[in-house]
Amino acid sequence: MGATKWIAGVLGFMTMGPLGGLAAFALGYAFEKFNQADGDARATTAAGRAEGQRNSFMFSMLVLASYVIKADGRVMHSEMETVRRFLRDNFGPAAQTQGEQILLRLFEQRKQMDARDPDAFRRTIRECAGQMSDNLSQEARLQLIEFLIEIARADGTVSPDEVAALHEVAVYLRIQVSEVDSMLNLGGQGGLDDDYRVLEVSPTATDDEVRAAYRRLALKHHPDKVASLGEDVRRAAERKFQEINAAKERIYKARGIK
Repeated sequence: MGATKWIAGVLGFMTMGPLGGLAAFALGYAFEKFNQADGDARATTAAGRAEGQRNSFMFSMLVLASYVIKADGRVMHSEMETVRRFLRDNFGPAAQTQGEQILLRLFEQRKQMDARDPDAFRRTIRECAGQMSDNLSQEARLQLIEFLIEIARADGTVSPDEVAALHEVAVYLRIQVSEVDSMLNLGGQGGLDDDYRVLEVSPTATDDEVRAAYRRLALKHHPDKVASLGEDVRRAAERKFQEINAAKERIYKARGIK
């Protein structure tokens, strides 16, 4: 997959609204490398529509990442290296190259907007997240949050400012804050307490309540729910699904649930 084809070319819902405004700034350089007539033709096919939805999803992820990364008011070299590694590991070398360029342009756009109005970019993020909510399934929005968490904690810790930003973005995306806290505990080393938080139940829950919580989460986070967004997104969802299953297995073993 070529670098520009990772996210540009055929577009979906981000051609309109506040996301369209950011895309015009952040992706304008990439559009010049495409034959627009070819892009318009592909957009009328089922494959083209799927590509447009996927590209909109990927750009949405970078928009939200630009907000979470700067939650503490700065961008560290280690944070950018984390994003490069995240993009490369999840979506390949081409994604690393273009994704980094897009993210840097979004940082520049934020700088320009906030110079005029310190709250301008936050309002734009809120409006963009509303647009995402109107056009993405709950499962896709949960996957966006999972990607943001993975980026935030890749350096080994998630700061209070980053947690607050993640909670804020979740509210904008119409995702419950408890979902964020559950995902923050995925892969945790805190023992059964973390596992219960992953399943969003108390250690005092009954076996039936634990089973019901697991079934609800397994259905909500099943990789097939985001398959339309591309194989790379589905593979990332599979890792999360495996962690949910691992938490369930540890709880079931501790309780003697068959």
